[in-house]
Amino acid sequence: MELLISLIIGVLTASGVYLSLRGRTFPVVLGLTFLSYAVNLFLLVMGRLTIGSPPIITDGIIQYADPLPQALVLTAIVISFGMTAFVIVLALKAFSEMGNDQVDGQHKP
Repeated sequence: MELLISLIIGVLTASGVYLSLRGRTFPVVLGLTFLSYAVNLFLLVMGRLTIGSPPIITDGIIQYADPLPQALVLTAIVISFGMTAFVIVLALKAFSEMGNDQVDGQHKP
């Protein structure tokens, strides 16, 4: 199972970096989204998911779940949504002003 999760995180990271280096705006936005998915999955896996354990320490409970990775992932989801919305609006504004969707702003046929 660890190998599968590591492979998924690696594929998401590699495809995110590859798409972020493209010359058009849509693949860059998609690449940044893949990178944020990889980071979220990495943070969640680092927390060692425990099923059926409460996240709050109470009397009589020996094993409990760590709520910090879940809180970090929830915060990262909100931040990545805001970042994605900002980058999309920025790309639309650049497209309307320059007439193309190249990242460097130069027209290539």
